[in-house]
Amino acid sequence: MTALAADRNTPRRQGDLLNGLLAASVAVFGGAIVMRNDAGYLTKGATATGLVGVGVAQERKTGGASAGDETLNYRKGIFRFANSASTDEITIAEIGKLCFVVDDQTVAKTDGSAARSPAGFVADVDAIGVWVEFDETRVQSHLAGLANPV
Repeated sequence: MTALAADRNTPRRQGDLLNGLLAASVAVFGGAIVMRNDAGYLTKGATATGLVGVGVAQERKTGGASAGDETLNYRKGIFRFANSASTDEITIAEIGKLCFVVDDQTVAKTDGSAARSPAGFVADVDAIGVWVEFDETRVQSHLAGLANPV
């Protein structure tokens, strides 16, 4: 490409509603935790490594035979999910810290001995569950050890 010689109408994405390519054969329910895998495809929240939380599914969708056959609408932001139990239960002491995915509707305090991937940051905890802030860029920066994430 060459430098501009005139005004340009530059496309933009605004707001918190996004979409992405869905992994093959994965069934995602509306309201589920959505994660991105190492290959860049979206999948449902599950105990697994190599994933990062991106938001909440805005629809029910099943991936096609090949990764990328379907797209999924998801929303980033702050959402409430079920709290894990026992020693992995999240308390107000974890506000501001990473939490980890147990399944597509449950988060935990720890990575389960390196078996779980990060969902996002704990925004609050109440009697019903854990409020999780989904911000993929911030989580990735945190994992990379960057002091001032974008």
